[in-house]
Amino acid sequence: MIDVQNQFDSRNIKIDQVGVKNIRYPISVKDRASGSQRTVASVNMYVELPHHHKGTHMSRFIEILSQYRHSISSNTIPTILTVIRERLNAAAAHLELSFPFFMEKMAPVTRAVGLMEYGCSLTGHDYGEESDITVSVTVPVTTLCPCSREISSYGAHNQRGEVKVTVRYEHFFWMEDLIRLVETSASSEVYSLLKRADEKKVTETAYDNPRFVEDVVREVAVKLMADPNFLWFSIAAENFESIHNHSAYAYLEYTRPKAPTGRGPGVKP
Repeated sequence: MIDVQNQFDSRNIKIDQVGVKNIRYPISVKDRASGSQRTVASVNMYVELPHHHKGTHMSRFIEILSQYRHSISSNTIPTILTVIRERLNAAAAHLELSFPFFMEKMAPVTRAVGLMEYGCSLTGHDYGEESDITVSVTVPVTTLCPCSREISSYGAHNQRGEVKVTVRYEHFFWMEDLIRLVETSASSEVYSLLKRADEKKVTETAYDNPRFVEDVVREVAVKLMADPNFLWFSIAAENFESIHNHSAYAYLEYTRPKAPTGRGPGVKP
């Protein structure tokens, strides 16, 4: 049969990304509590298309996804990207997976167990000799306004917010640890199941730990900067304000300075 995709294209224009987008697909991801958990991902898979090729082979993306759907993690993304690039004979390959990740979480007083959902994503790019992998988590939090607490005779307004953290890293880490790092940086955590004693504890904890949205991104940044495994990160925090008709937002990026090499001034042998 004629392979139309491999036919020559005379327009001499390279396409940066061509492939399949918004595939809803069941996958398994690493889970520290049970080894792995099943979830459903939205998957985007692309390659660079040379100027002389008319099209790419879309079915090969699905074949590769099916091959690896039981072993998706930050560890396996580089292998999957290499397979995509080689199977489609491309100079560059790109993979984006977004999925809900679930963790059991106990209420702070009664220890009642509920299931929390967190938005996670794995994104990878492979250019042959160079590659780039990032992991993102989106974590719901509670924040209590320091200004409101300071100026009010009693009480203070609080709100639910979301913090999205994206990291580049050197060694494997558990997404659960990154989620916990964010949760402990806000005024209080968010839970799926709370009894009355738990509600009292959560609201009092928030009151004792007021945080502006600026405080949240800085608290997360301090903790990430203390871990040399994270080479680069971005933090975006949004508070869905309870007394304003807008959200409060803060964002920062950080790139870890490269360690000195050689035996220049001030470098010990």
